[in-house]
Amino acid sequence: MQLDERTRERETAARRYPFVRQIIKIDETYYSVKYRLTVAPDLFIQLYFNERSGTAGLVLVYRRERLYGRDCESGGWHCHPIEDPAVHDASPEGRRAVSVDEFLGEVQDILVRENLI
Repeated sequence: MQLDERTRERETAARRYPFVRQIIKIDETYYSVKYRLTVAPDLFIQLYFNERSGTAGLVLVYRRERLYGRDCESGGWHCHPIEDPAVHDASPEGRRAVSVDEFLGEVQDILVRENLI
């Protein structure tokens, strides 16, 4: 699948979630794309994908701090749990690959649980 097809899929996934107020494509190259999905003035989701390196960064940011995230580096996934976002959770659950749609579902659960929406 080409980057532009994946880009459309990711944008479509983001539009399914009503808490996403705005989708901003921050940067795009032949191999990579970065988005900011605005939830509130001090709350957003950043999505980064590099098709060449296989890198992905999915992060929920609140007041300039990572609140939760999932990253893929060199084909290996890890999670930054909400309980301690500085930690790299390499448990089976932390290593599980997630789609944008699945990540946004996790974020929605966090936003509701933490009373951020």
